[in-house]
Amino acid sequence: MQWLAALSVRRPVLATVLILSLTVIGAFSFSRLGVDRFPKVDFPTILVTTVQPGAGPEQIETEITDQIEEAVNTISGIDTLSSNSSEGMSQVVIGFALDKDANVAAQEVRDKVNGVLPLLPRTIQQPRVDKFDPDAAPVLSLALVSNQPVREITEYADKVLRRQIESLDGVGQVLIVGGRQRQINIWLEADRLRAHQVTVTDVARALQGQNIEIPGGRMDQGPLSVTLRTEGRVETVEAFGDIVVREHQGHPIRIADVAQVEDGEAEQDTVANVDGTGTVLLQVRRQSGTNTVEVVRGITDRLAGVRATLPAGYDLRIVRDTSEFIEASIRAVEEHLVVGSMLAALVVLLFLMNLRSTIIAAIAIPTSIVATFGLVWYMGFTLNSMTMLALTLSVGIVIDDAIVVLENIYRFIEEKHDDQFEAAIHATREIGLAVLATTLSLVAIFVPVAFMGGIVGRFMKSFGLTMAFAIMVSLLVSFTLTPMLSARWLKVQRHGKNRHASKDSPIFHTLDVFYTRLLEWAMARRWAVAGLAVLVLLSSVPLFSVASKNFLNDDQSEFEINLRAPEGTSLQSTEIVANRLASAVRAGVGEVAYTLVTVAGDPARTRNLGSIYVRLKPIEERARDQFAIMTQVRADILPPLAKGLRTSVQPVATIGGGGNQNADLQFITDAF
Repeated sequence: MQWLAALSVRRPVLATVLILSLTVIGAFSFSRLGVDRFPKVDFPTILVTTVQPGAGPEQIETEITDQIEEAVNTISGIDTLSSNSSEGMSQVVIGFALDKDANVAAQEVRDKVNGVLPLLPRTIQQPRVDKFDPDAAPVLSLALVSNQPVREITEYADKVLRRQIESLDGVGQVLIVGGRQRQINIWLEADRLRAHQVTVTDVARALQGQNIEIPGGRMDQGPLSVTLRTEGRVETVEAFGDIVVREHQGHPIRIADVAQVEDGEAEQDTVANVDGTGTVLLQVRRQSGTNTVEVVRGITDRLAGVRATLPAGYDLRIVRDTSEFIEASIRAVEEHLVVGSMLAALVVLLFLMNLRSTIIAAIAIPTSIVATFGLVWYMGFTLNSMTMLALTLSVGIVIDDAIVVLENIYRFIEEKHDDQFEAAIHATREIGLAVLATTLSLVAIFVPVAFMGGIVGRFMKSFGLTMAFAIMVSLLVSFTLTPMLSARWLKVQRHGKNRHASKDSPIFHTLDVFYTRLLEWAMARRWAVAGLAVLVLLSSVPLFSVASKNFLNDDQSEFEINLRAPEGTSLQSTEIVANRLASAVRAGVGEVAYTLVTVAGDPARTRNLGSIYVRLKPIEERARDQFAIMTQVRADILPPLAKGLRTSVQPVATIGGGGNQNADLQFITDAF
């Protein structure tokens, strides 16, 4: 690498264009980088969902779940196989080894499920095979509240709000929780059915056969081509009563003769409320791989115009926003990055006591960091907690090579009275191998982190490679830009017998005296120093055991309380229990801003399953952190009220897609 330094000194335009090109590419890449909390990680987990309306859990288990499990169990690479059979729904979760390609696994599962279809009941819906999607967790939840009937609120949320939001770039799906859709209800009367000798099946058959629209093909009429269809759909609610069920002795028996037709609403299957006030909740999911922050920003910009067009009496508020914590985390890391860069430059100025030397060395920080963005974008990474942490930690490392090269050039000019151009070349050549060895040793530390195994390795890949990228760019800067600038811009006072060197400054003299005395003391007590070093090394074992350990757990000012009532509990009873717990949390914890209760919000619409989302006040307005509050809720508030319930208090899931991915501890038993 020494030849590169000599070339850069003699060809300053080459060094300038080289570093400037990397910086421009990095700046351009920075504008295209996505912002997210965690790196994009693909889990080779496949979900098979089968729906059979009206079937009981036992029937689902024996006729569907067991058949699918037996079929897919022969696929190679399966790590875990679990299932959940509930009323009307079967869900089989197949977890593969991490080295299994998710697309290949999905196709193999799909082939096995297609092969077992003839053995499944004919009344099932087509089984759906989906890959586990970490991006499936809602990124935004909107609460629509009004004094209107819930059917009217649901109609507005479904027909107006949902379509406006789903039309935005990056929005994948909008789910409605707590609503009740408009529905035409046919209320049959048993006495009239018996009097007219009509069965329920007759009524159902009449509705299916006379409320249809059948395509009739195409008819050519000279130069025209006409599409034909039989229009048989009922246009009004009253027209349902005119549908003929059967004829008896020449007289038609209509639906109005045996039933009442009502323009009503669907049966309630989910519940949502904010602080006890009923609401229709819109949960927004982003498209897989899209930028969470950009998607949420687009939605909030659209909501600014939507609120102006809301009907009278309607109110729309954001109750969950995952981008808030992401943006706060990125801003905090960016602040640390800037402050760390300034402190590193300040330390250089303190010891070199030369403004030009400080600027030359400090230039390595922005050029190395900005150029690294190009490699981060090329690798498909995003600006997340891992990559930003790597860039922050690299601030103190990327300036090291520049300082070493600069200091040696300074020494050559000051002590050997060399020409600045020759000093830059010879000084860099003298320590080139040492700088190269030091840099490569650091790269050798961080690159293996990118190849760790397991789930942690998937998260740490971007961290290790980003650190390695930044360090290698800093090496390039120290062998090109630093010697070139030193040769042309560095001003050094050459010293002789009557002139003091820069190392004779008061700061260096104080450090030199202190270090000399410390070294003399240590050399006179070698065994004591060696024993102390061994004790310090061994102390890491007990200190590690008592230190708090977690993986990416931060105070997000929010957590969830999940509850499951006894099997058979109705939707209304589960709502009462959940509201009671939410009220106790609001009353017992002063740091709570509001609570959001949802019941049967899971894909299976489990009626005895509830969730309480607890939003806390901002961290600067609280004396305790989120985890202390969770401990209080878990230990003091839930036990008196949660008898007969299965409850858990945990941070909000940041990885969606199904299963218990956010559980701190999972206990799995095998039945034989």
